[in-house]
Amino acid sequence: MKKNHLFLIVKKILLLVLLLFLFTSICAFSYANAVSEHIYDSVFRLHVIANSDSSYDQELKYKVRDKILEYLNSLSTNCKSKEEVINIALNNISKFREIAENVVMENGFDYNVDVSIGNYEFPTKQYGDISLPSGFYDALRINIGEASGQNWWCVMFPPLCFVDVTSGIVPDGSKELLQNELSGEEFYIVSGNSPDIKFKFKLLELFNNVAKIYTSKK
Repeated sequence: MKKNHLFLIVKKILLLVLLLFLFTSICAFSYANAVSEHIYDSVFRLHVIANSDSSYDQELKYKVRDKILEYLNSLSTNCKSKEEVINIALNNISKFREIAENVVMENGFDYNVDVSIGNYEFPTKQYGDISLPSGFYDALRINIGEASGQNWWCVMFPPLCFVDVTSGIVPDGSKELLQNELSGEEFYIVSGNSPDIKFKFKLLELFNNVAKIYTSKK
């Protein structure tokens, strides 16, 4: 009789532990999903994909990037929102294509250039002292030729494309724009270096990966 009673107690304890685990997992997933979705919605990225991984195609990619960024900087310096930058990009797609095609021709190639704006998948990326979790972001994408080579990406809004890679520091103005778009918690996650913040960032990545696997199986 005592053994049966003990068994029932252990069974109840295990059930409670399981329910607590499920509740914690659901809360963690909801948290990660809400935070990551808002981060995705607050950022607009630039994505340039080379024709191939050959040294000359990779060099060409960077030349296209430099000219695109130079033009972008002249247009979006005073932009205060993602929507403003997207509207500028939409109104200048033909100009972006023209700039990229001119660079391609000037360097002796005849690759086609495709320019589009859409929602694309990106891996985790660090821009100076700001880190963005992997996931799907709105972006301006420039495909050069076969677009089968290594790609280059940055953030058009807030303007992180112009981060000084030697110092690894994002300008205060860019941080301020990002902070205005995100909640305090979200901004600390992408900019913080404390163990607690790093844990939350890893949590975002973990649940985003789980969600991606689940979605791919549907």
